[in-house]
Amino acid sequence: MSTQNQVLSISKPSYRQGKNIARQVFHEVISAIDLRKAMVEKLRHEGETLIAGEAHVHLARPPHVIAIGKAAVRMAATLDEILGGRIASGIIVAPELPATRLEHFRYFQGGHPYPNEDSVAAARAALEIVSRLTPDDVVIFLISGGGSALFEQPILPEVTLKDLIEFNRVLVTCGLPIEQINVLRKHLSAVKGGRLAEAAHPARQLTIYVSDVPLELPSMVASGPTMPDGSTVEQCYRLAEENGLVPRFPQTIRKQFEGRTLRETPKPGDACFQHSQYLCLLSNRDAVEAAKQALERHGFHCEIDSGDWDADYRDVADRNIAALDSLARNHPEQPVALVVGGEVICKVTGPGMGGRNQAFVLYAAQKIEHQDRVVLSAGTDGRDGNSPSSGAVADGQTVSRARALGLDPEQYLAASDSYYFFRTLGDTLDTGYTGNNVRDVRFWLDFGSN
Repeated sequence: MSTQNQVLSISKPSYRQGKNIARQVFHEVISAIDLRKAMVEKLRHEGETLIAGEAHVHLARPPHVIAIGKAAVRMAATLDEILGGRIASGIIVAPELPATRLEHFRYFQGGHPYPNEDSVAAARAALEIVSRLTPDDVVIFLISGGGSALFEQPILPEVTLKDLIEFNRVLVTCGLPIEQINVLRKHLSAVKGGRLAEAAHPARQLTIYVSDVPLELPSMVASGPTMPDGSTVEQCYRLAEENGLVPRFPQTIRKQFEGRTLRETPKPGDACFQHSQYLCLLSNRDAVEAAKQALERHGFHCEIDSGDWDADYRDVADRNIAALDSLARNHPEQPVALVVGGEVICKVTGPGMGGRNQAFVLYAAQKIEHQDRVVLSAGTDGRDGNSPSSGAVADGQTVSRARALGLDPEQYLAASDSYYFFRTLGDTLDTGYTGNNVRDVRFWLDFGSN
C-alpha cells in the first residue's frame, strides 16, 4: 500500500486535538532516536575487534574511554555493556550525573551553557589520561552536543574560569550560528579543534559522535575535540571583528585577538589523525525522518522542508508558512504537515527566560492566529535556552487566549521571556533532559477545513 493510501485509510485528525497530537509526535521522535538502540544496532564486539559502522578497531587490551556531552552518560553505559565492562579507564562529563555509576570511570558534572569548575577538571583529567597513551593503546571518544561548554581547558593558563564564562556568555547571546561560535571557541582551547586527538597521539583513536550541528560540519560537534579543524585563526579574527565582539571579551582573551596571537589548530592530513576513525551515530536527519513517519501514522500528508534553516527565527517561520500554504493548496482534501530541522538563530534581547524554540513558536503563533493550524518547536536535548523546557506548542487560539490573560506576545518576545508566556498558558514542552541531542525539530500542522 502506498504512503498516500495508508494516510487516507487512517481516521482524519481533529484540529481540536491538534496540540495533543503535536506533543505526542514529539515524544515519539524522542523515543525513535534512542541512543542505546542506535549503539546496539551499529556497534558489535566480536572477539578482540570492535566494529563501529565501517570502522574496525582491534582491542588487544581494554580501551580508554572519554565521554563528553549531553549524551555522555548513556553512551558510556551502552559502550560498557557492549564491551562487557572491559574498559581500562574513563572520563564522563555531562550536565546531569546518574545515581548508579560505572566502574573504571570518573564522573564530572560540567556546566551548560557556560563552563564550570567540573568542565575544566574533566578536561584536565582527560588530558592526563590520553597524554600517557602509546601506539598499542586504544582510546574511544564518545562525543555529543553541549561538549563545548561541558568540557574546556584554555590554552593560556592566565585565562580564568570567570573569563571562560564571560567569553561563552558573549558568544551564545551574540546571534551567530553555532558553527561560527565554535570557530571562535576552538582557537582558544587546549581540547577543541582536534587538540584532544593531538594530545592522544600516537594512540589508535575511535570517535563515535551524535551530531548536533549541520551534517556536513562534523568537526563542529562539541567544537571538534578529536577531528581535523577546517577553520583558521584568520576566520576567528574576522568573525570577532565584523561582529563587534572583541571589546566585549574579557581582557585575557581580548588581548589574543588584538595582538593576533591565537594558535592554529591541527588540520586535515596532520599526523595526529593518522590512526583515527569516526562513526556518526545519530543526527538531525534521524529526528526529522522520525517526525515525518510519526505524523503520517497520525493521518497527515507530510513533507520535509530541507532548506537551510540555521537563520533568523522570524525569517524561518515566514518561509515555513509559505511552504505550508503551498502544501495545503496542493492537498486540499487532507490535513498536511511540514517538518523542519536545524537550529534557528534567536538573538537575546531581554532579561527573561526562554530560548530559540519558544521564541519561534511565540512569533509563529501570531502568524497563525484564528487559523486551524498548530506549530511545535523543541530541542531534542530537553532544554531550550536558559529555560527548563524543551520548547512549546501553539495553535490558532493561542494569541487570543494570551490576550484574554493580559499577555502581550510582542512584549514577551522583546524581553526574551517566551518561557513565562507559554508556561502561563500551559503550552511548554517539559521532557526534562533526554540524555541526547540532535538539534531541534519543528513541525507545522494544517487541518484545512476540518
